[in-house]
Order: sequence, then structure tokens, then C-alpha cells
Amino acid sequence: MKAICLQAAEVNWHFWLFGAGIYSFPLHIFCFFVIIFARYLLVAGFAWWLVSAHIIQLDKAIINDVRLSIASTGIFAVAMAAAVELHLLGHTRIYAQLGSHGWWYIGGSYFLVLFLQDGFFYATHRLFHLPKYYRWTHQSHHRSRQPSPWTSFAFDPIESLAQAMFLIGIVSLIPLHLGTIMAVLMTMTIWAVVNHLGMENLPVRFPHHWLGRWLIGPAHHTIHHEHQNQHFGLYFTFWDRLLGTEDRTYICRMKNGKLPGSSWLAK
Repeated sequence: MKAICLQAAEVNWHFWLFGAGIYSFPLHIFCFFVIIFARYLLVAGFAWWLVSAHIIQLDKAIINDVRLSIASTGIFAVAMAAAVELHLLGHTRIYAQLGSHGWWYIGGSYFLVLFLQDGFFYATHRLFHLPKYYRWTHQSHHRSRQPSPWTSFAFDPIESLAQAMFLIGIVSLIPLHLGTIMAVLMTMTIWAVVNHLGMENLPVRFPHHWLGRWLIGPAHHTIHHEHQNQHFGLYFTFWDRLLGTEDRTYICRMKNGKLPGSSWLAK
């Protein structure tokens, strides 16, 4: 009985998200836009209120970041709605039944997507910083001299489109449970916000420990905003180490508490 109820719940969840209808595509665009933008406002807004509001006031730079984020939200909403339509046509590998590939696969596929997304982000991020592409693919993201949580989703349309197309490609090629997809999207949002907290805004007790050697955080990403030819990754530091774009002094500076914009750490 429990298995039947669980299967019924999975079917209802699947129908609610992927139910077809004559107006399904515009409806899905609207729904995804509301969900994505609300998630951005909640996560970025909470982080800004918690960490940055007493230092960074709402100004033109933040308003510009929010405007760019609205455009990014629209692009991702269209892409996610397109993924739904592709699924209805049988062109994706999305599944709803938990037991289809085993419980272990749900966790394994989550980390696989993060690994692939990180590599794709590194490659496109580094490409967009080339002088002949930078002005119209990534410059808007760096207009804020003092990055804040609001900067986390402020991308030029080309960059947003590239990242959205990656997600469509992933769900078309790799079997992924709905829960895994949602977990990846939430991880992407939270991680991007944390990366843009800004070293000068963080409390003294914010942890800068050994994980900073392997995982990207505010300390690692702040260097990118100060020196744009370094630190292009999203989640993990190994792409920068492997391809020679990590600040050679980063590990030592982290160990000694002498990180950019963080004079309090040097005390």
C-alpha cells in the first residue's frame, strides 16, 4: 500500500509539472519566471540583509544588478519551459519514479551534474573574458565595483543563454530525477550568492578553513573580481589549479589570513 501511495504521489507530481495543454508553454514560462525570480529575491535578499545591508546600501549598482537578473530570469524561464516541452515530446531523460535508477544514482547524478556544470562554467567564463567577447557577453556582471548577493544572477543575456542551454543539454542526455534537478538549481543559486558576499562584508568569524582549498567561496571569487584573469570556476577550485588560472599566492594567503579586501583577517 505504501508503495502504491508513493507511486501515485510521484505520478501526480509529474503531471502537475509536465501536464500538457494548449496553453502549457506560456503558462510554464510564467510559472518558472515567478519561481526563479522569487528564489533569487529570497536567497539574495536574505544574504544581503544578513551580511551586507549595514555596509552596502541600495544604490544604482544594485538596481542594475536586479534589472540584469530579471533578464536572466526570463531567459532561464523560457529555457526551463522548453525543457518541459521537450520532455512531453519524449526528448529528455527526466524521470519521476525514485526507484527507476536506484537511490544511489540520485546522489551520484547530483554530483555528476555539479562537476559537469563547473567545467562548462569555467570554459565559458574564461571565453567570455576574452577581449573580443567580453564587452557584450560578461562586462555587465563586473560593473559593480563592490559585488553583493544581488550580483549573483546579474549576467548578460548571452551568458545566461549559454548556462540555460547547458541545463537543457544535461536533461536531454543524462537520466535525472526531478528532485535532483531542483537540488542542482538551488545549489547553483545559493553558491552564486555566497561567492558574491564580498570579503569586506563578512563577519570576522566567517569560516575560511581547509575547504577553501577545494571549494570556491567568497575568498576565492573575490580575487576574480579584483583580477579578472584569475579564478573562473563556480564550485570547485581544481579547474583553476589544473589550467593555471589560480592566484599562485591564494593558498598561502588563505592560510595566513591575508586575503583580498579582508584587512580584518590579517589582524
